[in-house]
Amino acid sequence: MSDDFQPNEIRGSYDASGMRFGLVVSRFNSFITERLLAGAMEALEKGGASAEQTDLVRVPGSFEIPLAAKKMALARRYDAIIAIGCVLRGETAHFDYVATEAARGVQLAQMDTGVPIIFCVLTCDTLEQAIDRAGLKSGNKGYEAGLAALEMACLSSQLRAAAPISAVRMRKRR
Repeated sequence: MSDDFQPNEIRGSYDASGMRFGLVVSRFNSFITERLLAGAMEALEKGGASAEQTDLVRVPGSFEIPLAAKKMALARRYDAIIAIGCVLRGETAHFDYVATEAARGVQLAQMDTGVPIIFCVLTCDTLEQAIDRAGLKSGNKGYEAGLAALEMACLSSQLRAAAPISAVRMRKRR
């Protein structure tokens, strides 16, 4: 590859101008999810999002997150959605079912709708691990999810804008 070959690079930014965001938050393990929510909102606010640009939906647990996130995405009001929950391993297989289906459901929802849904569902073995990821030792994963939502909302917008141009280029090549 020559040094002259430089592809057109499309990147997201952290600018919330004109964007709308949705947050779906599990009430179960609220001690953790409220910290993640605070981190996500801090990131969105730093990116320029206002309260008027942001809607919050609360659901009973992480298992219910995918349905609410998909319904929000289907409404076509949001440029990105953040799914926030916390599943702690217990003594039964329940953890595995809830964690797996929450992840699968969120992935299917974003693939079905084309709306970025940021997965911020902690799946931890212990409460201490969850606390660390919600703002103590490992930073706040909610804040990271907020940044990812900003970036993916901007990137998706750019890709939508670029799509017709790409389609025209492909037709001309044939």
